[in-house]
Amino acid sequence: MAKQTKSQPMPLNMFREYLELTKPRVVALLVFCAIIGMFLAVPGIPPWRALVFGTIGIWMASASAAAFNHLIDQRIDKLMARTAHRPLATGHLTPRQVLLFALSLGVVSMLVLVLLVNALTALLTFGGLIGYAVVYTAYLKRATPQNIVIGGLAGAIPPVLGWTAVTGSLHPFALQLCLIIFVWTPPHFWALAIFRRDDYSRAQVPMLPVTHGVVYTRWHVLFYTILLVLVTLLPTLTGYSGLVYLGGAVVLGAGFLYYAVRLLNPPDELFAMKVFNYSIVYLMALFAFLLADHWLVAPMVQQGWVFQPAT
Repeated sequence: MAKQTKSQPMPLNMFREYLELTKPRVVALLVFCAIIGMFLAVPGIPPWRALVFGTIGIWMASASAAAFNHLIDQRIDKLMARTAHRPLATGHLTPRQVLLFALSLGVVSMLVLVLLVNALTALLTFGGLIGYAVVYTAYLKRATPQNIVIGGLAGAIPPVLGWTAVTGSLHPFALQLCLIIFVWTPPHFWALAIFRRDDYSRAQVPMLPVTHGVVYTRWHVLFYTILLVLVTLLPTLTGYSGLVYLGGAVVLGAGFLYYAVRLLNPPDELFAMKVFNYSIVYLMALFAFLLADHWLVAPMVQQGWVFQPAT
């Protein structure tokens, strides 16, 4: 049995290490939101070229930003239980390997987007990459407890990228989608920060629970959740989505509010992670309702069965 373990192919081990650099679960959520943006930008199926190469380019750029995050955070990753298994923290990859990998992904992603999608999407994607890898990770994360609020814009941009990949232009509805993720980010991440506050304290990262305490952070989670619920009503109030989305947004928002209120006096320490996990399901379901509404309501509007305000 020992020989079988040692004989595992080295390329497979290396592949897993490099895959870990890309933060696959985080990037999957970002790309999911970008794809939803693509489908919302047109009445039917997006053009295959924009859908395929836009998805590839956005994924590679997001993966590049994640790898740069590993590189910049290698010191603090070694101090935190949540990140101690990362390839640089364990020494399975060297900083040079990670740098070359991150640069390669970034360069190829830009080439794909510029040559096969459009220049606007490439420019916005590059801005998001720099915003996350440099502005947030290298500066804001260590500079202010409001780091995740200010730096959240980089993580909120995927729906805009998906929209521009298909249409080649910005649109107010795409910006609404960006705003939803922007407001969703603080309660999502602060719930995790509450649970991992000892890690952040040990690594000397000024997350809100470390600098202002857990109670203060819990109230901020509630305030931002209330704001999030209000912001998610905008697509319907402005005429871009109908009752299918509105019903889903209200039900999902009620669930998030329940978790945020319960977090003020949680039953145990693990409850913060339940809030964090729900927030992920919440965002995915919310965007799924947007897409379902788009496909169900748009045809009815075109047939004159449903009135929708002009935009």
